[in-house]
Amino acid sequence: MSKGFVLWDVPTRVFHWSVVACVGLAWWSGEQGRNDIHEWTGYTLIVLVFARILWGVVGSVHSRFSDFVRGPGAVIGYLRGRGSPTPGHNPLGALSVLALLALLLAQGISGLFNSDDILFSGPLYYAASTDWRDTMGVVHEVAFDLLLVLVALHVLVVAYHQFMRKDGMITAMFTGRAPGRVGTAAPVAAWKALVLLALVAGLLWLGLEQAPQPQPLW
Repeated sequence: MSKGFVLWDVPTRVFHWSVVACVGLAWWSGEQGRNDIHEWTGYTLIVLVFARILWGVVGSVHSRFSDFVRGPGAVIGYLRGRGSPTPGHNPLGALSVLALLALLLAQGISGLFNSDDILFSGPLYYAASTDWRDTMGVVHEVAFDLLLVLVALHVLVVAYHQFMRKDGMITAMFTGRAPGRVGTAAPVAAWKALVLLALVAGLLWLGLEQAPQPQPLW
């Protein structure tokens, strides 16, 4: 008997665990003052999120936003237990995905304008006004606090589904398969995600290369 198609393709699973690693590394490096690691972790997160957004448009069917992002009516119906079962994310889970992507992007982009006023300045620090730098500094701190709250909620919900409802959410992010749910179409070739990743990384590098450099003091 055929097991059907995978629910989550390889690029989506790699993105998920890469973000987990990057958020943990960003937290640690920020607390330890390892600005070199913190900076490159930020670049990596920006590339990952933009690539995931593009994959959400052209990727495998259940990775596409059009497959799981629904309007307020669908969310309310799901909360009231009237929603139709879906192979991929449920309407409430879709909101979590969008919020996580938005916060990760805010965190990464705001970091480009940050400075510790001693040894480290982000690549766009000298391209912005003082007011904008200050605003981005606040965004960087607030976005990370909100991100931690959302991650904690996400972990609790996933643990509930994994261990109480036996939905296999954690397992699915390793194997691509979940009990009672199968993909409805073959996944898009993973090499296309690598092309998107390389494209985004290249564009980010080109953009940051154009950033103004600090003027010498003497």
